[in-house]
Amino acid sequence: MAGVPVLLPTQRGLVSRTSMPRQLWMLTKPRVVQLIVFCAVIGMLLALPNWPDTRQWLRIAFAAFGIWLVASAAAVFNCVIEARSDARMQRTAARPTAQGTVATSLVVVFGLVLCTAGTTVLWRASNPLAAGLTFATLLGYSVVYTVWLKRATPQNIVIGGASGAMPPLLGWVAIQGTVSPEALLMFLIIFIWTPPHFWALALYRVDDYRRSGLPMLPVTHGQAYTTRHIFLYTLALWGISLLPVLLGMSGLLYGAVALICGWVFCVHAWNLHRHYSDALAKRTFRWSLWHLSTLFAALMLDHYWF
Repeated sequence: MAGVPVLLPTQRGLVSRTSMPRQLWMLTKPRVVQLIVFCAVIGMLLALPNWPDTRQWLRIAFAAFGIWLVASAAAVFNCVIEARSDARMQRTAARPTAQGTVATSLVVVFGLVLCTAGTTVLWRASNPLAAGLTFATLLGYSVVYTVWLKRATPQNIVIGGASGAMPPLLGWVAIQGTVSPEALLMFLIIFIWTPPHFWALALYRVDDYRRSGLPMLPVTHGQAYTTRHIFLYTLALWGISLLPVLLGMSGLLYGAVALICGWVFCVHAWNLHRHYSDALAKRTFRWSLWHLSTLFAALMLDHYWF
């Protein structure tokens, strides 16, 4: 029957038997938040001219903790808002909110506690600008993107990607207290990286998105159109990822890594466009994760050791 969640009874029983703390933990999307915090910490380290001393490491730890709390809250609110569409998608049907195994009121309170605690930590341990921007990022993701953009346009992930691109900028502001060109450049890299990353996922999960009713690009415009845009975005990303070298923000180590990683991403995208398969889409999606992590790790290594 159309619209019925693709979920085996054994899966439903498995989630219902999971402890309540474990179910709440699942709703924070820990693997996604892990990448968010990683990019934020890189932003913090790049904001310092020298390797952090003990006091600075403590400040970084508190700022990372605050960003982790607020990012987890955003994930929790997202799960509440999307419970119905999550239940129609095989990838997300096992979430406790999709299955109704945890009370919505409890989840909302949990999200509010995380958000309040994270904002307070950032306000007191970093600065008001970092706290304000992080809270605004939560609103951008949970309200502007999840409630409105995601259902309004196939370009949802392009516009909404601004929220996902904020972590390194937030990390920089948590240390410096100001928004600088370096922070904006890191933001731009993730902003351009986001569409090919998510469209690759949407391609091999297109049936899921079609059942959910969300107007993702592969659903509204088809496979060929989507793969062509993935390739164009990876080309743009390749060029933008080299700007830190051209603008003097980093040196040859980062430049070499960005050159190689960008070329590999473009090859994946070109092959996906010319010879589409779900297996290639999965490989492109997985490489996008390695690509972003490697770029930001190279930025940090280049900043401190080369």
